Order: sequence, then structure tokens, then C-alpha cells
Amino acid sequence: MTADKIKFGTDGWRAIIAQDFTVYNVARVSQALADWLLASNKEAKVVVGHDCRFGGELFTEMVTKVLCANGIKVYLAKGFISTPMISLGVLKMNAQQGVVITASHNPPSYNGYKLKGAHGGPSSPKDIAAVEALIKDEVKIPAENLAHWEEKGLLEYVNLEDMYIEYLKTKFNFDELNNSPFKLAYDAMYGAGQNVVRRLLPGAVLLHCENNPGFNGQAPEPLDRNLQELSKTIRNTPELKIGLATDGDADRIGLYDEDGNFVDAHHIILLLVHYLHKYKGMTGKVAIAFSATDRVKRMAEKYGLPVEVTPIGFKYISEIMINEDVLVGGEESGGIAVKGHIPERDGIYDGLVIYEFMTQTGKTLKQLCEEVYEVVGTFVYDRNDLHIANDKKEAIIKKALDKGYTEFGKYTFNTIETIDGVKYHLDNGGWIMLRASGTEPLLRVYAEGNSKEQTADILEDVLATIL
Repeated sequence: MTADKIKFGTDGWRAIIAQDFTVYNVARVSQALADWLLASNKEAKVVVGHDCRFGGELFTEMVTKVLCANGIKVYLAKGFISTPMISLGVLKMNAQQGVVITASHNPPSYNGYKLKGAHGGPSSPKDIAAVEALIKDEVKIPAENLAHWEEKGLLEYVNLEDMYIEYLKTKFNFDELNNSPFKLAYDAMYGAGQNVVRRLLPGAVLLHCENNPGFNGQAPEPLDRNLQELSKTIRNTPELKIGLATDGDADRIGLYDEDGNFVDAHHIILLLVHYLHKYKGMTGKVAIAFSATDRVKRMAEKYGLPVEVTPIGFKYISEIMINEDVLVGGEESGGIAVKGHIPERDGIYDGLVIYEFMTQTGKTLKQLCEEVYEVVGTFVYDRNDLHIANDKKEAIIKKALDKGYTEFGKYTFNTIETIDGVKYHLDNGGWIMLRASGTEPLLRVYAEGNSKEQTADILEDVLATIL
């Protein structure tokens, strides 16, 4: 019997627990990782951990056993951890690799396997492809338990949460933040950021900061539709001035202003560039994924900062960050990295930078967004995820690539880009993008207009055209 082909997508391998994401398949990937590491380094060390998802401990145990059986030293995190904690741990422990068992923001039925490089960020696309190519159909499962490997000195337990918290204390003034005139609410979405915020900002109002491996049945993705309780809490509590949310493994961010309105990743990227450059005098390249707003280019141009647009997947941004001086690197889905931190998305770190911005300027999030609009103009972004059959999804993308769409209802466009998906630059200054998911029967439709009404109208016209 031929085993299933395991494929790494934009950010790791993800599959449904007990269907394809099995202990045996985790062993297959781990053996491939061991083979790849040992080919270039006989003394390899790997940091391993899992987030709050179902089965995390079981799967990390298998990763650890396979790596140790190959003579690879494993630093295993105690309890659940966030993805940025693993990346920081890899850097701090001088390890060659990190493995996080997480499916990030995916629905609760999924788990996944993320690879982190020695630089403290996602492994490069080239390295991931090399590991993937080594995955065999059959592997031998080691019989020895973890206690055996600990005794042999190949397994060491580490407290990555403490390490991460001590590190954050060197980056932010928590006395100042804890006395901020702006009270903060935090929604962990039952994810791996819950302990950190509780420990660092004891005055924060906490939502969904309990361990619930099924995330109460909802995908832990920090989108407005998934965070209505946070929005309502802010609207009903006048002293709350900012809402921060992070996804299942705490590397993605969502924000709310003092009125309980969602502040999306496009605005967060612009706020970070604005704060770090205009207020803190920092410089560097701005690296954005193809699905990010073009307003970032506008701001970078005004501030004299170079910009690079990458395919979708943070690993592409991370690669630029390792090799170049990058001020902010970010994607539309809420994965953002900033200068002065590791080349990794980190929802909590990004949230603290914005909270510091508010605290130091005495301005609310809404006022800071107004500052951004003064530079780039007002805009509203939205995205529609269409769950449609794969053949229909492929047909729409094929037509788009073949330039089969000449307009979308009343909306005409002047240029088309195809870096990753198909992006139409509209004559009204907005844009539309079509992109198929590589792993699910899903077509993503992105749109940006100058107002909420216009953006909703653009999406309506796009759907009427393509469906």
C-alpha cells in the first residue's frame, strides 16, 4: 500500500486529525527531517513544541522519539507554546531547527507541522522542499519512551514561555504599559498566547484564555466575524480602548479600536511602518505579501523606504528579513514581523508595539488610524472566502489567468498582476484579487474600496461575474 503524499503548503503541512494527520505520518515527516539534518550536521539540535490543539502532546512525543532515535538532541517545551516561542527558542539555544505541532488558524479538526530555521523564523522554501522530498512511505517507529532518551542525554525539557517572557521584558517597558491610560482587552481565541498576556499585562480584560483544544468549535482565526464577543466587550466597557486578538499559535494579530471596530492587518502594517519610521526614526525595507494593500507602497514611497512584494506565505518575507534590513514584513492574514525582533510573525509582539505607540503618544487607535489616512487616504478592505468545488475553483482561476475577465460589473481595471493569484488594479484606485487555496476547496476573493459601502459593492459585483 502506498502511503499518502505529504505536502507542505504556504506555512507547513496541515491535515485533519486521525484522517491524514496521524502519529505514523508525523513519524514519516520527522524521519525525513532527521535525514535532511544529519546530511549536513551530525550534531544537530532541534527545539520541539505544540500549541493548544487536540493531540499536540501525542504528536510532539512522536517527533521527539524519532529525532532522538536518530541521535539528534531535542529540546522539548513543557506544556503548550506559541510559534514565536519556538522560533525564539531555536535562536537562543543555537539549534539548527524548530518543529511546532500546530495548524495555526485552521478549524479544530486540523493539526499541522511547521518547520523553523536556525535564524529564528520559518524555514526557507528551499529547505522545506528538501525535507518534503525525503519523506518515505514507510518508517520504523522507535520503541523507547521519552524517559529513555532523557536518560541518554538526547532529550532536555525547556521552559520556552519563561524564556519568551524574559525576552519581552527587555524589549518593552511594562511598568509604562501597565499604567497606560488605555485599558486593553485580549482575546486568545483559546490559543497559545493566553498565559503570556495574563502574566505580562495583569490588568488586561481576558477573553477565551482557557485551555479548550476544540476552540469551542470555531477556527481560531483573528477575523472580525470570529471576534464579535471582543468587539461587544469593548463597546459595552467605556474604559476599554484597544482589543488585541491572536490566533491558535499566537503568530497572527487582529485589533479593535475604542469603538469596537475591527482594525485589519493592512491597517496594522501601515500603523507599524508609520510608528517605527516617523516616530522612532527607524529605516529599512518594507516587505509585503501580494495580498496586502497597495497603500503600503504609497506610504513607503512618501517615507523614502524600499518595498518588495512577495508570493503569499510568510516564509518568503522571512527569507528577505534574514538577508536584508527589513523594517516591517507583513501579510494580509495578520502575520507581521518588525525590526528589532526575530524574523517571525508574532501577534503578541506586534500588539505590544501598537499598545506602546498609543501609550507614548496619548492617542487612541482611531486617532492613529486617522494619521495613517492623512498619509495614504482612507480605504476599506474585505475578503470573501468561497467554499466551492475544486473544479469550479480551478476554472475561475484559469479564466482569470487567461485574461477572460474584462470588467467586474461596473468596476473596470487598468492593470493585472499575477505574482500569486490574480490582482486587478481598479480605475477607482481600489483593487480586486482572486486566489485559490492550495489545500482546500476554497476560492478567496479580496477587495479594497474607498468606503465600506463601495468595498461591499465591489465584492458583490465580483461574485456576480465569476459565479
